[in-house]
Amino acid sequence: MGIQIGLLNVRRSILIQAPAGRVWREFETFERVSAWFGRGHTLHRFDLELGGKVEMSVEVGEERRHYGGPVVVLDPEREVTFESNWDAPNDWPVPTFFTMRLTPIYDGTMVEIFHHGFERLGRGAADALEGYEEGWDVKHLKALRGIVGQ
Repeated sequence: MGIQIGLLNVRRSILIQAPAGRVWREFETFERVSAWFGRGHTLHRFDLELGGKVEMSVEVGEERRHYGGPVVVLDPEREVTFESNWDAPNDWPVPTFFTMRLTPIYDGTMVEIFHHGFERLGRGAADALEGYEEGWDVKHLKALRGIVGQ
């Protein structure tokens, strides 16, 4: 069972007309996951195993900032969750979490990406949540659907 997703979360989702097993194949290797998830940021590492590392970076202003963390939940064809924290000196006191969840529905799969755990940031939670809500879209999920097929 995964980490509970609290009230302060960013969620984006898409329905893909393919079984969860087919969608999950696009999570299984760095090359496959980077083809759809490496958009808007750079994906440097994605080790799909408990304790494996996920490492990304993004341009903030004119500075490249790195972030990521270990995989803490792995339930093949259902969910992967990893910790997310900025590298120093931009790091938070505790990490937040990214959860990617696959749920069968009708003849397809609901794919959801959550950034959650903002409650852990205390007074800084509101600003962090607002910033991520404003910056996220569904380009990753549309790319995944395009690879898997409608």
